[in-house]
Amino acid sequence: MRSEDFARFAEIWATPEVVSQITGKPRSKALSWDSFLRNAGHWQISGFGQWAIQPRDMAQMAGQTGFFFGSRDLGSDFDTYPEAGWVLAPEAQGRGLGLEAVQAAHDWFDRVIAGRTVCIITPENINSLRIAATLGYEELREVEMGGDVVRLMTRKGPPV
Repeated sequence: MRSEDFARFAEIWATPEVVSQITGKPRSKALSWDSFLRNAGHWQISGFGQWAIQPRDMAQMAGQTGFFFGSRDLGSDFDTYPEAGWVLAPEAQGRGLGLEAVQAAHDWFDRVIAGRTVCIITPENINSLRIAATLGYEELREVEMGGDVVRLMTRKGPPV
């Protein structure tokens, strides 16, 4: 992501439809700034991070995808592996962009970093569960986070 992407990044994370099945609460601009900087830091510290999803027919970024360490205290079978994440603005959904972008990120990861990845998805988020299944993620277990049940998923590497 580039510094000029921040305003759109903050706008996306402040959208109730975007966060309804992630955190449930729109982010403040300050929390978005912290997250934006954390994304940038991941590239320097870990050698991977998140990309902006930039469709050719849109002037601004439409979302993000990539990898990070969430340090969520969910156990060594989850926290020790890079966590995949993806977010798409409502106006960009339903066009296949999510799967295309997430697949491209995983293709890069499989070539450059390689190895196991994990993700968290709410059981109600059917579109994200479909993307995860397409990429080879399998359920690890369900846990409670912030009062909601979420599904921890794992991918041992590229699907064969």
